[in-house]
This record gives sequence, C-alpha cells and structure tokens, in this order.
Amino acid sequence: MKTRIVTIFAVLALVVGLAYAISAPAAPNAANASAVPAPAAQPASPAAEPHPEIHDALNALRRAKDHLEHAAHDFGGHRVEALRATDEAIRQLEICLKYDR
Repeated sequence: MKTRIVTIFAVLALVVGLAYAISAPAAPNAANASAVPAPAAQPASPAAEPHPEIHDALNALRRAKDHLEHAAHDFGGHRVEALRATDEAIRQLEICLKYDR
C-alpha cells in the first residue's frame, strides 16, 4: 500500500512538472533571434485538439482521484492529502488550458 501511495505522488509530481514545462513560454535567445528567419505561418488544424498531453494528464488525474475516493483504506491519513494534491493538480491544469485561449 505504501508503494501505491508513493507511486501516486510520483505520478502527480510528474504531471505537475510536465504541465509547468508545457505551459511555461520559452524565451528566445537574443543573440540568435535576428539570425533565424521567422517560420511561415501555418493554418491551424481545426480537427486537432490543442495540448493533448494536458488533456491526457487531466483524464489520468481524474481517474486517479476516483480510485482514491473509492479506496478501502485511508492509508494513515495520506489518502486525504493525496486527494487534495490531485484536486490542486487538476485545478492548475485547467488554469493552464484557460490561458491558452
């Protein structure tokens, strides 16, 4: 059971780290900015879902939350903390998606 909790926390940390890495804008290197030509504008594909990785992470977190909510044990109080962390991760990813609009 401890291994499962550690695994859940590791997955949550990975998802939050991935969400931050995906949502953080990259700053262009000032020295190379003038040397690299701007890419040609490409029309956005209306069928493509924006940020599929974030949507996948949200779905995984929601499934993990459901599993935690229906677990048979409270794992010494750690289940409650894991649920709080999961809720916070879901909230942060939803905020990330709002900023993309």
